[in-house]
Amino acid sequence: MAAVSKGPRNLITDVAGLRVGNAQDHHIKTGTTVLVGDKPFTASVHVMGGAPGTKETDLLAPDKTVEHVDALVLSGGSAFGLDACSGVMDGLRAMGRGYQIGAMHIPIVPGAIVFDLINGGAKDWSENPYRALGQEALINAARDFEIGTAGAGTGAMAAMQKGGLGSASLLLPDGTTLGALVVVNALGSVTVPGDKHFWAAPFEIDGEFGNAGPALTSGHVSPEPSRKEQAMMLQATTGANTTIAIIATDAPLTKTQCHRLAVTAHDGMARAIVPSHTPLDGDLVFGVATGEGAPVDQTKFREIAAAGAVCLSRAIARGVYEATAAPGDIIPTYKDMNGLS
Repeated sequence: MAAVSKGPRNLITDVAGLRVGNAQDHHIKTGTTVLVGDKPFTASVHVMGGAPGTKETDLLAPDKTVEHVDALVLSGGSAFGLDACSGVMDGLRAMGRGYQIGAMHIPIVPGAIVFDLINGGAKDWSENPYRALGQEALINAARDFEIGTAGAGTGAMAAMQKGGLGSASLLLPDGTTLGALVVVNALGSVTVPGDKHFWAAPFEIDGEFGNAGPALTSGHVSPEPSRKEQAMMLQATTGANTTIAIIATDAPLTKTQCHRLAVTAHDGMARAIVPSHTPLDGDLVFGVATGEGAPVDQTKFREIAAAGAVCLSRAIARGVYEATAAPGDIIPTYKDMNGLS
């Protein structure tokens, strides 16, 4: 892959026509993030984790009829969080958005969730809060948005430190733009033993996650015993983990190519989180394309897919690096652990 640079925002919204909105409740320690386009966009999905939580993802398979969606939702809350999609649907319908059948508009809003129900926040709600969080996130959608302890990353945790919402972008030499958006709530660790060096360090651009560089040690197979599991008082058999992501480009990809973009992006997840794609994670990537025109050829697509994987690795590290401490946290942030706060 030729030399690349990050976009002006270093966010997924460097892909023209996309906006991201966050909504969070710090008392509950959870939140929702929505990706919405100025117009419907092509999307597909690929799941490699063994414990996914999703809504409307079957229709994103390459052989299914629906070609475009109106928004994608990433949410905390486990199964409760899927209701955020309903809030986004309500908001989009009020805007007149959605697939039209007669006088009806039906917004197509697939989504995925992470488990953040045992993270130190209050979960004693009497009414599911996620529908309202979805509506709020849609209202907040803009090209600039916060990462770290924000949106769906508010209550996220990785194995060794607090997780978060991450994003990054890449500009290819021909002007094609790629962007990644991710909620890091993994069973695995984003840092090598010692907690300072990110597995994704070889892909860092301009010190975007601290410039600690690669670890000088080698031979690592897995992280040290998980602080997350110890703090949650859970056994490793409990499915309380997931990393969910979106890879987007302004290239005019087909739905089949969007699926392959998502498949390849999982390489970036595996480079940044060790271990990834376990039976206890729900690891999932959506592939998105906003461009119009003739589909790109296979040579060009190969470059786009490779860049998408690199972009996701960087977004994962950024999400953890930018996490901030909050009252009630049960594990520390990366910055606190390394004296950077």
